[in-house]
Amino acid sequence: MADIDSRDNGQSSEELPEAVVDEAERLTRLARRATDDDEAALYRRERDRLLEEYGFAPRFREDDDTLVCYPSEWIEDGTARIDRIEETDRASEIPLSGPGDPDRYDEVETHNAEIVEAVADQYGPVHGANARAFADFMGDHYVKQVERATADEIAEFKTEYFPRNAWPSDEQRDRIAQSLAYVFEVADASLPPGTQLSGESK
Repeated sequence: MADIDSRDNGQSSEELPEAVVDEAERLTRLARRATDDDEAALYRRERDRLLEEYGFAPRFREDDDTLVCYPSEWIEDGTARIDRIEETDRASEIPLSGPGDPDRYDEVETHNAEIVEAVADQYGPVHGANARAFADFMGDHYVKQVERATADEIAEFKTEYFPRNAWPSDEQRDRIAQSLAYVFEVADASLPPGTQLSGESK
């Protein structure tokens, strides 16, 4: 996972790091779900400050409910002038409704299946089954690699999807938190900030 603190003060010509894109999406979704206007504004300001530090600015595309993060130098009078840009792939598009990019499903599933297999090989079939359930959730609902899950997505999986859709055994239920920790360990990634995993037995 990209280090969210490895900033370049907006001087880089590179694309946004994946960790920054994920955090911008998380803050945007928090703002949309907030019931208090001040709370929603706080999330948006935090997102905008983060993007600004990398030299990017957010714009919302209403026709397909997508947050687009443009390099700040593309913005003129509040409008992204992409007609003047030859290389437009630096912009990041984040769909805010429905799953992620369906064209990436096979790629994501292949990656996640490798993580599931590694968890099963290293830690046994119970943890492997839990990793498979998590991979199904992340692939079917978000079309994302398992290690790119946000804290909110992990919580949604644990409290809603896993007990209702995975048909877990008692042993799987007892070990789900450790299974999720193993998923991130095998993927060589850190759990996202704010993740709450209780200490079930191994």
